[in-house]
Amino acid sequence: MPTLIASPTKIEAAGNKPKIIEEFVGKVNSKTDELSLAKMTSPSGWVEPGQTPEFDEFTYVVRGELTVKSKDGEFKVPAGQAVISHKGEWVQYSTPHPEGAEYVAVCLPAFSRNTVHRDD
Repeated sequence: MPTLIASPTKIEAAGNKPKIIEEFVGKVNSKTDELSLAKMTSPSGWVEPGQTPEFDEFTYVVRGELTVKSKDGEFKVPAGQAVISHKGEWVQYSTPHPEGAEYVAVCLPAFSRNTVHRDD
């Protein structure tokens, strides 16, 4: 039988400003290790530490614009577009756009503080 996820769990976010993470599927809310699914709402000017995760992250931007920085450069992901960040590669996310960003992230396997490997 399908499992209804009635509501998300709010997860504390890393970064210089408050960001809302609502995990619907993942290690915390549904006790799912295989993948995580979360809605992110980031304010304008938010920047998180760089990371070298042990998971692939698939991100779809719903509103605003997400900036993605890697060792090879930086680019913007506007609403209606998506980006894949590959496990083992350094990446940093930010939302310098005036309206911030709202986006959905899927991590495979599920996001974990032990496997994200954030910069100091």
